[in-house]
Amino acid sequence: MSEPAATPEPDTAAPGRRSRWQTFRRAPRAVRWAAWTALGLVLVLVVLAAAVVTVVRRPLPQTSGELEVPGLSAAVEVVRDEHGIAQVYADTDADLMFAQGFVHAQERFFEMDFRRHVTAGRLSEIFGPDTLETDRFIRTMGWRRVAEREWALLEPATRDALSSYADGVNAYLADRSPSQLATEYSVLGLTGLDYTPEEWQPVDSLAWLKAMAWDLRGNMDAEVDRVLLSLDHTEDEIASLWPEYPYDEHPPIVEGGGVVDGVFEQNATGNATRNPRRPAYPRGVVDALERVQDRLDAMPELIGKGRGIGSNSWVVDGEHSATGLPILANDPHLGISQPGIWMQMGLHCRDVTPDCTLDTAGFTFSGVPGVIIGHNADIAWGFTNLGPDVTDLFLEQTAGDDRYVRDGETEPMQVRTETIEVRGEDDVELRVRETVHGPLISDVSAEFASVGANAPTDEPGERGTGYAVALAWTALEPAPTADAILALNRASDWDSFRAAAADFSVPAQNLVYADREGHIGYQSPGRIPIRRAGNDGTLPVEGWISANDWTGDYIPFDGLPSVLDPEEGWIATANQAVVDEDYPYLLTEDWDYGYRSTRIREVLEDEGELSVEEMAELQLDSVNPMAETLVPYLLDVERLPSPYYRNAQNLLRGWDFTSPADSAPAAYFNAVWRTLLQKTFHDDLRQRTWPDGGDRWFRVVGQMLTEPAGPWWDDATTEGTVETRDDILRAALIDARDEMTRRQSRDPKLWEWGRLHRMDLRQATLGESGIAPVERLFNRTGWEVGGGSSIVDATSWNAVEGFEVTAAPSMRMVVSLADWDDSRWINLTGVSGHPASSHYSDQTELFVDGETLPWAYTREAVEAAAEDRLVLTPAGE
Repeated sequence: MSEPAATPEPDTAAPGRRSRWQTFRRAPRAVRWAAWTALGLVLVLVVLAAAVVTVVRRPLPQTSGELEVPGLSAAVEVVRDEHGIAQVYADTDADLMFAQGFVHAQERFFEMDFRRHVTAGRLSEIFGPDTLETDRFIRTMGWRRVAEREWALLEPATRDALSSYADGVNAYLADRSPSQLATEYSVLGLTGLDYTPEEWQPVDSLAWLKAMAWDLRGNMDAEVDRVLLSLDHTEDEIASLWPEYPYDEHPPIVEGGGVVDGVFEQNATGNATRNPRRPAYPRGVVDALERVQDRLDAMPELIGKGRGIGSNSWVVDGEHSATGLPILANDPHLGISQPGIWMQMGLHCRDVTPDCTLDTAGFTFSGVPGVIIGHNADIAWGFTNLGPDVTDLFLEQTAGDDRYVRDGETEPMQVRTETIEVRGEDDVELRVRETVHGPLISDVSAEFASVGANAPTDEPGERGTGYAVALAWTALEPAPTADAILALNRASDWDSFRAAAADFSVPAQNLVYADREGHIGYQSPGRIPIRRAGNDGTLPVEGWISANDWTGDYIPFDGLPSVLDPEEGWIATANQAVVDEDYPYLLTEDWDYGYRSTRIREVLEDEGELSVEEMAELQLDSVNPMAETLVPYLLDVERLPSPYYRNAQNLLRGWDFTSPADSAPAAYFNAVWRTLLQKTFHDDLRQRTWPDGGDRWFRVVGQMLTEPAGPWWDDATTEGTVETRDDILRAALIDARDEMTRRQSRDPKLWEWGRLHRMDLRQATLGESGIAPVERLFNRTGWEVGGGSSIVDATSWNAVEGFEVTAAPSMRMVVSLADWDDSRWINLTGVSGHPASSHYSDQTELFVDGETLPWAYTREAVEAAAEDRLVLTPAGE
């Protein structure tokens, strides 16, 4: 029998309509296949997305419950608040340092691993030949070798701390694969990298201090720039671009004082000596140095570089504080990155005993034990960059067979060979030579070798094999800076604070101090070389003449400027001159010109008594000091072509010179300022020396404005006309108006400074990969901010490159000595280095909005703010 015919399914769709399923079934086969294919692709994408989420979230650390950790002597608590900021509690210093290393590795291990590869000259092991030149340069300088030599100089307690910290890092690494440590390892694995991180070594922490010192090394760029300009400009013209520091307008940190019998005394006087500048260099050296500087610019920026790298820090005593005790503020200005340079943390002994000495909180560097900036139970401290001249380039006359000339005689160089592993390629052998002045960086740079080939000489006869270039730098001499970090953490008064500062060799910093007894102070530490009469540190010098050498001595610590409880009741440091011209030692000829410090002083003088909130508000002060100088001249410019241009000019009338993100006048002014610099200087200067628009150019242009027919105003590209100041100002107003119309709106009232002045936080490695999905994973971009270069709210930008932020306050803190728990802090990004973490950039929006977070310090305050609690227990308990 045949099967009965199937009963048709009822059509339940509304009359005249079919269900989607029925429509799909009746569709042509090709359409159905396309739909199934599309559905399959969607499912594949969903699966891939889920896999990506799994991979990205895999490294997130455990932050609650208990973990058995071999190496601890007793249980350690890690209490985190809603922003993931960890407060660590232990019974011994060893357990505290161990736990700090463990927590740093939980949140930031890839950053730590990248840093140690940089400082050891081993980037090419991971990233291949693209980083070979950086490795060659750093190996030649020998950062890691110097760090290894420093180990023996450290106090036993410091070596113990570094070892315990390394043990904590390694305890975290022990049972975790690379993909469990950081998303970056998973992404690099897709490129074929077969890599397992090595154990952390105590020397890895020491080497990071060399990277800090490199980015904060001082005026090498200025030395090279002066040489570049010497080919085309007179000594007077060059001097006009580096004006003398205006001591009468921008007072130094320590006013008055001198050195008597090797000791700085605030009310003493001394006899300062300054050496004359050297003559100009010939074209060959100038051309070569320009290429040299380009190579130096290509070095990785670990904490940033340029004129925007600096800091603000100030402290007021109890008479100038609303609390009756000192308040200290600090905001270091460093290069921007994601994650940021700092990681907030507290390190607390449950009971302070001889075996457990720490009770400190503040800002830490992942990879380095202890707190770098912050406070303990007795004192608070802050840093700004002193910026002394601690580097020199020496031209060396080579004599063959690895020898060089000194005062007519030849001496042997020190020679070593290093092997650089390069991913995907053969190893590279590097031969490093050193003279008495330092390593020959010309051996790893054709540009430096060209400098030697073209170097001038007063000696008669043949040049022979030419000249090499050596780098003298204080950081290449071993020093116990790591002792200073932990000693600061333990200091309890001014004397112990200064004793700690005495070991802080590189990078040299301005240290600002306050204590619970009501004292405030300032101390300048650091190794700063004493030069002989033939070398003033402003230009490269001939190394074959020993009269140009450093003496081998450093400015004695007791001779460095310091002050305790100044009469005015406050201290402000913002990278300005430390002391006046009577100081007998040469610190540098290239100070910041003091605009930020003077603005801070003005507010401190006007306010009288300041609260914690008012100190935090001062950190956000956005008054542009150049606007106050330049705007009156801009408003005096007449004969603008039409109301279209005059409407923009009128924005500047009545402007209070502040630069918040939503300011239309600030947007127009900065566009005018950038255009003015271009029209005034680009025709006369080599591109390498074009104005970046920072504090030095405030001073240069400020002086030029009083000379309407000065030589810099003339446009060298026009024939038959001589431009004056007002011609350039008029052209800048016109061109900036047109630029703002193109960029934002025809209506000037709709312009906003923040839409020009954007802050992009980029991860240093994969965030620069050029692969859009990868960059989106690691970077956080598009923040619109106020402030600007040489403004207290120091979001710096480079007028050569554009308006985007190049450096910024890396953190802000305000410490109340009356009540630690009334203190405030904020990080530029967040504590985590994992892009899937809610703490990767959870402080950024608060930072951009000018907000700060409560800084819990006492156990009661920490417990009240606790969100997660992780207990690390010794294995086997």
